[in-house]
Amino acid sequence: MKHFSLLLFVLFVSILHSQELTGPQLLDKTITYHDPNSNWKTFNGSLQITMEIPEKPNRNSDIYIDLPKQFFSVKATIEDNVTEYIVNKDSVTIILNAVKNPSESVLKENRLSKDRAKLYKNYYTYLYGLPMKLKDEGTIISDKVMSKTFKGKSYWVLKVTYRKDVGDDIWYFYFDKNTFAMEVYQFFHEESKNDGEYILLSGEEIINGIKMPKNRAWYMNKDDKYLGTDILHPSK
Repeated sequence: MKHFSLLLFVLFVSILHSQELTGPQLLDKTITYHDPNSNWKTFNGSLQITMEIPEKPNRNSDIYIDLPKQFFSVKATIEDNVTEYIVNKDSVTIILNAVKNPSESVLKENRLSKDRAKLYKNYYTYLYGLPMKLKDEGTIISDKVMSKTFKGKSYWVLKVTYRKDVGDDIWYFYFDKNTFAMEVYQFFHEESKNDGEYILLSGEEIINGIKMPKNRAWYMNKDDKYLGTDILHPSK
């Protein structure tokens, strides 16, 4: 009976806490955990990332981000092919196997483009800038904090949507209830269809004073199919 009463008490406190904690407050707490000195807004540094995909060769990427100067570059090596995108404000440079700005036919054959360069820039600065990027203009933070169990662990959960000109997906971010560390996130294109993906985060690397997830393992929402893992290596 004592154990049952204790369980009820813990459950009551958990519910009460989630009612008192607003979405913006939860976001502030997790940002304090991951970026205690507010370094992201002036981030200028390198990331070394290995992408592991089942039955495909690894993609090893050297990334450089300088947010104040609006500069981004990614040099990716897959077996013997080396591609490099350089985005300097609105200017884009493409390099393939040491050949700068190859012909249109070569770009098409290798699926390289300026649009893809910008896509990579947005992809890496968004994912490795989380949860700080949730402060960006056009991000809509739900005021309500949810308590959910995912893969056997109970989390504080924040629902995030975006202004129409920014994005249409629905995102959920899962935070450890004690430390407020971000440990899971998932997105849906249409939540009723259970489409989209979820990402499990594990380990940490400290880059420029920011606690970034070391491993990001990607899965499909609908059937838990494993898609691959991004591995962040210690900074050199």
